[in-house]
Amino acid sequence: MPALEDLQTALGYRFRDAALLSLSLTHPSVVHEEGGEQNHNQRLEFLGDAVIQLAITSELYQRFPGLGEGALTQARAQLVNRTSLAAQARRLQLGQHLILSRGEDSSGGRARSSTLADAFEAIIGAVYVDGGFETARQMLLALMRDGGTQMEEVPNLDNPKGDLQEHLQSSSPDAPRYELLDTSGPDHDRTFRCAVLHGGVELARGVGRSKKAAESHAALLALQKLKSAAAPPVPEP
Repeated sequence: MPALEDLQTALGYRFRDAALLSLSLTHPSVVHEEGGEQNHNQRLEFLGDAVIQLAITSELYQRFPGLGEGALTQARAQLVNRTSLAAQARRLQLGQHLILSRGEDSSGGRARSSTLADAFEAIIGAVYVDGGFETARQMLLALMRDGGTQMEEVPNLDNPKGDLQEHLQSSSPDAPRYELLDTSGPDHDRTFRCAVLHGGVELARGVGRSKKAAESHAALLALQKLKSAAAPPVPEP
């Protein structure tokens, strides 16, 4: 397993108690396999979840005084859902640092989104214990900025691509893939057509004035299609 020095460099934080970092990376499967008094990261995960929620809630509250409670709640959920936390973990390459049981390791645990999101929360919890809330808050916000999450503008509360990814990951660890099919029109008035695929199967196609808009349209159509297929039939009167 790679040295934790590399991970601390990526985090931008050096632990006073390095055992906390190791504990945050220890999956519960280790206890089930080895037995005894071995600790794992679930308590730190519980703590880290609360720290993340408070840090992001406070940041949104301060930045966007015009947003009401409902919009703030929706914005926070978009910024710190399990998909976004797992993405942060992948960017930090947490998978290679995880301490897993042999069975969990062999079954793909290092790439599992839920395991990665849990470990990211546990690390934030460990930083809180080691350095306090303000240290954990600043580190979290810096990691989010480095990962491309900006909070300079009101978050886009209509996020079909994120919603589709969460919907699909409830049953599969694979993320949807977007493919640009073609573009048409003059340079000043282009039209883009994209497809969204999952597990090698095309779910829907979308059209937009930008690649991003076409992907969002495809994701929205795929969501509508999947939810319609999953809805129970309406009984005849």
